[in-house]
Amino acid sequence: RNRMPLVGTFGSGASKGFGQTRGGSPYICATGGCVSFCGVYKMHTFNSPTSFVVNKVPDAALAEVEYLVVGAGGGSTPSRSGGGGAGGFRESCGAEAGCYSVSPLAAPNASIQVTVQSYPISRGAGGATGPAPGVGGTGGTSTFSSITSGGGGGGASHGPGVGVPGASGGGGGGQSPFGGGGGNSPSTSPPQGTGGGNGTWSGGPHNEAGGGGGGAVQSGGSGSGNQAGTGGNGTSTSIIGSSTAYAGGGGGQQQASGGGKAGGNGGGGPGASPSGPPAENGTANTGGGAGGGGRTGGSGVVILRYRYK
Repeated sequence: RNRMPLVGTFGSGASKGFGQTRGGSPYICATGGCVSFCGVYKMHTFNSPTSFVVNKVPDAALAEVEYLVVGAGGGSTPSRSGGGGAGGFRESCGAEAGCYSVSPLAAPNASIQVTVQSYPISRGAGGATGPAPGVGGTGGTSTFSSITSGGGGGGASHGPGVGVPGASGGGGGGQSPFGGGGGNSPSTSPPQGTGGGNGTWSGGPHNEAGGGGGGAVQSGGSGSGNQAGTGGNGTSTSIIGSSTAYAGGGGGQQQASGGGKAGGNGGGGPGASPSGPPAENGTANTGGGAGGGGRTGGSGVVILRYRYK
């Protein structure tokens, strides 16, 4: 968002934004969450439901807040399960708070102009482990102001077969109809996620395998033969000052030998296999999907950034 420079003279030649009280800062003053700093920019990270409290906005032209809002990942089931889909990933463009490196999903001209008030923050909880046969739980939504990121869909077992739709869809189970759940539900632009991969069965016992859960920028991998699909990759942003990945899908579970399939970059849990380690939960505070094999999705996160001095 391009703005004309705002210059007002207060006292002996000081340059301030219009609307500033003489001698005071023209920038936002706010509290809430875990606070960190990067030069003249202040970040609030919310890993639990609470509020972002704006105490002062001396100059409305300097009241823009950049955001990252990530929903929670979906869960999986204990039997021949697809991986959980990642939570929705939504991010502003970063132009108002230091032009840091943003993800390919950053929305243009999308910072939020705040006023003096308390903004409730909702941070989604990870989707629960589901029954077998059945589907994993859908992750919870995360919200700030008008921005809502949905939860990832749960991975399906061998019974229902079809993964749950969500911000990113859960992987299909290892039995017909095998389908992965659809992504970007509810629909946003840019899209907040992708679809889950299909499950597979190559015939005979111990040959069923689940698809990978969808990630923020890559669909979950489909199973092939008796091998499960990998989780779709998430994406990275430097909103907290260093590049961090979020919203990876969970890897699918398989009955055949070989290691479980990897989760997507950004907190997706790996799936289970008989000769490999057990499945893992999605990573907390990343929105990662659960690995196939009866695990929970990773919780979401909300991060806000603005100039404070």
